[in-house]
Amino acid sequence: MLRSIKTLERLRIFGTDAEVGTVEDTYFDDDRWVVRYLIVEASDWLHERKVLISPYAVRSFDWLTRAIITDLSRKQIEASPSIDTDKPVSRQHESEYHRYYGYPEYWPSSTYWAWGAMPIVRPAAELQFWAAEQQLTTQMSEPTGDVHLRSSRQVIGYHIQANDAGIGHVEDFLFEDETWAIHYAVVDTRNWLPGKHVLISPEWICNVNWAERSVFVDMSREEVGNSSPYNPHHPSKITPSTSRHTLS
Repeated sequence: MLRSIKTLERLRIFGTDAEVGTVEDTYFDDDRWVVRYLIVEASDWLHERKVLISPYAVRSFDWLTRAIITDLSRKQIEASPSIDTDKPVSRQHESEYHRYYGYPEYWPSSTYWAWGAMPIVRPAAELQFWAAEQQLTTQMSEPTGDVHLRSSRQVIGYHIQANDAGIGHVEDFLFEDETWAIHYAVVDTRNWLPGKHVLISPEWICNVNWAERSVFVDMSREEVGNSSPYNPHHPSKITPSTSRHTLS
């Protein structure tokens, strides 16, 4: 089922033993277009520290009470590697984070996640195997560099540039709540078509200019305007797109 990324904000995060905090932001992968982490602002018990929660840890959503249930304890989260969420997260920090929790690294995989389409946590024995393999790989060559992680809160509001003219801005993203894959960008076309919102598949996004706060799409302004309309009150009724980026 498709969900709005905006609806994740302020959802309460629960661990196995207590409430952890609330979702402040999300990091998504602008190469494979999938949500990688929830940025959670911990409550007073962790001195307002911000922590990353991976979809690997999410057990279920409770949309009625606006809560996300995880399989992490407060003790696990408190001892997790400290990551400055105000700065880009490097591959080195991600590797440290994944080793701590025993999650497989997703970047060598050809799918959204290391175990396929769904970030389901595997049995402890398999986690230990992955952790040992990753530690050996890291000792040989520590990954560094740009990991394509972007803040959804930051990107929402970026200008949309068609190949012939500007046509609005990014209003939201729609992701599938099982795979966490982003299937659509919601475009507010008020600069050209007042009051209209349309859906654009990420496959049409050819470039994102972070300095100019612009998203470039390989479509004409007319094509964008004629894209599927979006009703923000019924995002779950939209069918996930079947045409996706080729992952390699």
